[in-house]
Amino acid sequence: MEQKNIVATIYIKDGMAVKSPSDMNKPKDVLEIAQMYNDSGIDKIICFDLSKDDEEHEKNILAIREINRSIEVKTCGGGNIKRLEDVKKLLYAGCIEVVLNGSKASTLNLIKEAAARFGQEKILVSIDNIDILFKAGQSLVENVHELLVMNPEITASIENTTAIPYILRQDTEDVEAISKLLVSDQIRGIYGAFINDPSSDIMSLKATLSDAGIKMDNFEAALSWSDLKTNSDGLIPVVVQDYKTEDVLMLAYMNEESFNNTIRVGKMTYWSRSRNELWVKGMTSGHFQYVKSLVADCDYDTLLAKVSQVGGIACHTGAHSCFFNEIIKKEYTERNPKKVFDDVYAIIKDRQEHPKGGSYTNYLFDKGIDKILKKLGEEATEIVIAAKNPNPEEVIYEASDFLYHLMVLMVEKNVTWEEVTRELSQR
Repeated sequence: MEQKNIVATIYIKDGMAVKSPSDMNKPKDVLEIAQMYNDSGIDKIICFDLSKDDEEHEKNILAIREINRSIEVKTCGGGNIKRLEDVKKLLYAGCIEVVLNGSKASTLNLIKEAAARFGQEKILVSIDNIDILFKAGQSLVENVHELLVMNPEITASIENTTAIPYILRQDTEDVEAISKLLVSDQIRGIYGAFINDPSSDIMSLKATLSDAGIKMDNFEAALSWSDLKTNSDGLIPVVVQDYKTEDVLMLAYMNEESFNNTIRVGKMTYWSRSRNELWVKGMTSGHFQYVKSLVADCDYDTLLAKVSQVGGIACHTGAHSCFFNEIIKKEYTERNPKKVFDDVYAIIKDRQEHPKGGSYTNYLFDKGIDKILKKLGEEATEIVIAAKNPNPEEVIYEASDFLYHLMVLMVEKNVTWEEVTRELSQR
């Protein structure tokens, strides 16, 4: 049996996330919704563009691009696709697949054209009846990777008509019904209203489906609790770290039950020594910690958890990290590359917002974009010249000058290092 997918949908209207095409009240930040799905165990996100004109279409594609820069989960783009250029824009925005509307007569030609240009593995087709299967069944087999079935009542007809795998709409969390559906080799996953609901516990659903023999993408522990060495209270300390920034957030303890629950539901679960009870971090505050990795140390008596911290708040005081009471500190030169880039960028940004007389950075900002670009070009040339010389120190010096001027440009254009590294991570 192939691994089955739990698929969420984000409906995008005017660059914001709405509940559905028929309910566009109370729009929300698309990145916030995407990050929630990214952390909660969703396997794929379908981003539907609900735009009515070209201007909004471009705005929604930009929102999809930002989603793909912000999360690790693979995405599929769809909605308002009229021509091959629209397919290209969604793929270039970071979607690994596009979904074309099978109810449109013009879709058949576009399917063939898109599959020939970008590959069959990137093409999905949405259907709510089986008419297209009768009209162009063989063509779909040759050009389509999956179907997105919007009407659950045609499931039997699909399986009697075509061997194309499909993702099925399932709006209610009926675990027994879902288990029976996913037994089919042709069904690759489900999507639907309950999956989009923020209150749905996707990791628990996947764990339950795994228990029923359905192959899911969830955590499988390489070590069991019995492999670890506990303290005299039967507990093991856990150092918790932000998976993106690597900031140390907190220290807590696990017993066997909290360890197993953490792996099962994908949310950090601890044993509260003061309350003598199981404690799912964030259950009260909403500041959940979604597990990205869990590693034991060399002696198997301490765990390191890398997590996605909801809200950026790990401490009960409201602080980002529990570690803020300074005892001693010795001045040192920061060598961490990312920290150096962030610190220099912050200084340049501060100069822009709070100009200082005699500042070269402010001189560049005052002269404007043409001056900044001229200096950047000059520094790039200096690197080329330095690289022709035998002494690598000259390259280091000139590269530093270039990076400084690049950061001035980035601040001027409101581009951050986080955005640049997101883009690089997709290359």
